[in-house]
Amino acid sequence: SVFGFADPNSSSVAKGESLKDTIKMVSGYADVVVIRSPKEGAAKAASLYSDVPVINAGDGGHMHPTQTLTDLTTIMHLRGSLDDMCVGLCGDLKNGRTVHSLITALARFKNIKFYLISPRELAIPHYMIDYMNAHGLRHVEVTNLDAVIPQLDVLYMTRIQKERFTDMASYERNRGVYILTGRKLEKARDDLLIMHPLPRVNEIAVEVDDDPRAVYFQQARYGMFIRMSLLKTLIAQGRKAPEKVPVGTLPVCHNSRCITQTELYLPPLTEKVNGVECCAYCGREIYPMENIADEDV
Repeated sequence: SVFGFADPNSSSVAKGESLKDTIKMVSGYADVVVIRSPKEGAAKAASLYSDVPVINAGDGGHMHPTQTLTDLTTIMHLRGSLDDMCVGLCGDLKNGRTVHSLITALARFKNIKFYLISPRELAIPHYMIDYMNAHGLRHVEVTNLDAVIPQLDVLYMTRIQKERFTDMASYERNRGVYILTGRKLEKARDDLLIMHPLPRVNEIAVEVDDDPRAVYFQQARYGMFIRMSLLKTLIAQGRKAPEKVPVGTLPVCHNSRCITQTELYLPPLTEKVNGVECCAYCGREIYPMENIADEDV
């Protein structure tokens, strides 16, 4: 059976319950905990206090691992390989957790090149650029989809995410900037894979649905099977012995979207990523306060 809540107001969270206490309670009832949160690093934080496996179903604009498993399965099944690809990532690359996750995963494969297609306001974050550089991933930032579509083996469209905007004027400027149409696809390869994590808004015209290169509904179906497989694997692991977690006092991460900014008891965990000290929750580089970039506040 499945139980849970989508609206925190229907749970004890609305009464001020901490993430730690929520996870302690839920993991006592369940064999697996699946968490989606607007806070970056929430799943990592949850894993510290759960006696059962935790699945990250999306943590803010950070990562979305189960979508990435879906994406990799789709490409592998339809293309036969995850090596030697030119991948176009198009849309909101600043806030798009599916994009960040996919880049991280494809770093494990050979000869990958990314075209990062976005408005300048929604460009890929600096920490992801640093990640690609550190892993030798070739990438080109562009604003024009038409100019690069002939080069692509995979086109990964994403929606402009209204819920991530605090400035609605900025959202209105950007929401219709990329719309994939049949005419645009006349320049594309015959074996192109057109993917989308869904839901779409208007970034892919309905006419494209009948193009054999459009695989986003197949992609969604593969996602069901990959998540079933993941659940089966994790349930078989059983419970782990509770571990003592040190209590933090102040966060060392200055990313305002990081879970450590609201759950102040979390231990200030960091990790080295290619020699750079990063927050173990949200993955952002740990900067001195005076060097914090605008995107981190």
